[in-house]
Amino acid sequence: MQVLTEKEESALSALRAEQVILWSAPVLALVLLVLFVAFPGFFPPMSPDMSAAEVGAFYRDNRPMIRFSMVGFNLFGILIVPFFVLIMAQMQRMRSESHIYAFSYLTSVVAGATLFALSNVFFAVAAFRPGRGDDLIQVLNDLAWIIFIAPIGMLVAQFILLALAVYADDRRAPVFPRWVGHYALLTALAMVPSAGAAVFRDGPLAWDGLVSFWLRNGAFALFVLVMFFVLRTALRRQAGKEGVMS
Repeated sequence: MQVLTEKEESALSALRAEQVILWSAPVLALVLLVLFVAFPGFFPPMSPDMSAAEVGAFYRDNRPMIRFSMVGFNLFGILIVPFFVLIMAQMQRMRSESHIYAFSYLTSVVAGATLFALSNVFFAVAAFRPGRGDDLIQVLNDLAWIIFIAPIGMLVAQFILLALAVYADDRRAPVFPRWVGHYALLTALAMVPSAGAAVFRDGPLAWDGLVSFWLRNGAFALFVLVMFFVLRTALRRQAGKEGVMS
């Protein structure tokens, strides 16, 4: 029976924790997908041009499903953060100058999660008192949608910081392959036009548009999927390099 040293035991324990976070991600993604589909305002996305009366009627008619989806998002949405912390942990294994990118990356992730939670709160508040006036419900709905779609600065920063860290890790055997940096930058570019959701009320840049809603959210979901496989490979290589079994 092989006896592990204290250093090997510590490395094995850390690797097991990272594996737990990695493999919890698909389960969490499925839960979030169910909640996304459950919210009646996403299929199709609510139009910014809906009248106050239409918005008020939407929240009164769909109150149970709105409450279910928003309570679910507030319970489970924050649990996606450890997945991005796992990316940060791998960034810290890169060249020493990449560490500042890693900590900045974490700040961007937390900022994005906070804004997502805040948008959920506004959706939930809009459905909390059905007797409110339609104009007030419309204001809460506008706040929810604009906070959900338009503030993409922290997302763009998140992807750019990851790309910078990947490019700085110029060793012969980098933690992430160089194409991950290119892909992160392309994802950042896909996010940028969504800032227009705070200005436009129709067209592809409105919050219900092809670019602001579908491209933004689709690109983010695809990035998480791709990074799952990238992280899985990185953790396997880490286990081999550190001489532990995952």
